[in-house]
Amino acid sequence: MAVNTSSGFNSGGAYGTGDVEQYIADKTLPLTQQQLVVYWFGDALTLPKGRGTQYAASRYIRVPLPFAPLSEGVPPVGQSMTLQQVVATAQQWGDKITVTDVADMTIKHPLFQKAIELAGLAVAETHERNTFNALLAGTQINYVNSRGARASLTAGDVLNPHEINRAFGALQTIGAPMYNGQERTDEKLNAEMGGYTASKNPRSNAHYTAVLHPLVAQDMRENATVVTAWSYSDINRLYNFELGEWGGVRFTSSNMVPTFTGIAQVNGTPGTAGTLATGTYYIQVTGSQTTTQYESQIYQVSASISVVGATGSISVTVPSTSGYTYNVYIGTTTSPTNLATSTSGPTSGPMTGQAVQIAAGSTIVLTGTGTAQTPPAAPATGLTVYPTFVFGKGGYGIVKLDDVQFTYLKTADKSDPLNQLRVVGWKFYEGVLISNNLFFCRIESTSAFSATFG
Repeated sequence: MAVNTSSGFNSGGAYGTGDVEQYIADKTLPLTQQQLVVYWFGDALTLPKGRGTQYAASRYIRVPLPFAPLSEGVPPVGQSMTLQQVVATAQQWGDKITVTDVADMTIKHPLFQKAIELAGLAVAETHERNTFNALLAGTQINYVNSRGARASLTAGDVLNPHEINRAFGALQTIGAPMYNGQERTDEKLNAEMGGYTASKNPRSNAHYTAVLHPLVAQDMRENATVVTAWSYSDINRLYNFELGEWGGVRFTSSNMVPTFTGIAQVNGTPGTAGTLATGTYYIQVTGSQTTTQYESQIYQVSASISVVGATGSISVTVPSTSGYTYNVYIGTTTSPTNLATSTSGPTSGPMTGQAVQIAAGSTIVLTGTGTAQTPPAAPATGLTVYPTFVFGKGGYGIVKLDDVQFTYLKTADKSDPLNQLRVVGWKFYEGVLISNNLFFCRIESTSAFSATFG
């Protein structure tokens, strides 16, 4: 008896699927979520058009208090005023997504509309990434357990209440302004109100604000002191994924907090295909995430490489980890402070000719010393370090020269006479001003947790 089964009709034919019509859902799947925090914490500052790209802000430093009382009839010597200024430079950032007319007509989902949505996400995440990168220039840093340097942190150096207390005490001693705190520079405080308001409505208290990585938040949640306090005061916090306030600091987590992972060194081989002078050189490789472009993989500095000039070069094979592009630094000491040059780098834009954005697994030739730039400090090999930022009010601001502008090009023009391309573009002109380094700090720690499963 002849029996016609589905297997006889689900392959072959014009499309390779027989007589089966493939189904694709009308709704596209959701993307992973990013938590955006620090861009919105910054003070909004405006740089007027027609005044260049630099924004300067001034402060006058307190004058010294008198050392001794006045002598009768003798005027004091007096004090000189000291001006301090801080400067931020606005930069233009932007990008585009191009879709062909054929793709827009033949793909099930509306590609041009999807390009608009993705461009919007890119703008918000670029704001956040740029702000974090600028804040890493802050000069007040605590390393858990007073290790003194990122490279000295160990696996057990996780964030804990003592480190929060240490940061809070330092900021308050310095006089960093608090959110919901006093507004005047010198203000008489009511000593009787603290305990009353703390019990009545703790969220209205003066506080600093911390932004930390979700894994670091879990270190705090597992701390015995924190668990004990919550079990007596608010057991719901143990169930509701709350961190809230601790020690005068209110916490917010963000998975866009940058991280730094230490990895074993990558070494190079000397050659004669460049412009390096005779000498001993060291290189350092870093890996940038292809999505955020954070330099998060920090390889240890190489062994010494003896180069013979004046046509010296160095050949290096960068790692092959997917999801990363690579950058190579070069110097004559074990602390390189310049990018290397290479013909394998970008061929246009401000980083033309620099050894950056190198494809994973590539072997490239370093031909010389390039732009001055210092790589992030490497943690110990095998460890990931997480910065936690603790902010007082007025620590930094977002300088805006030009707001975000989107362009949607869907019609023919001289460069596209047949209207074969659709382009979604965006740009903005902004910078980050470190208003006062004394008003914020960061705590660097490792974590007992990771984002891997198994």
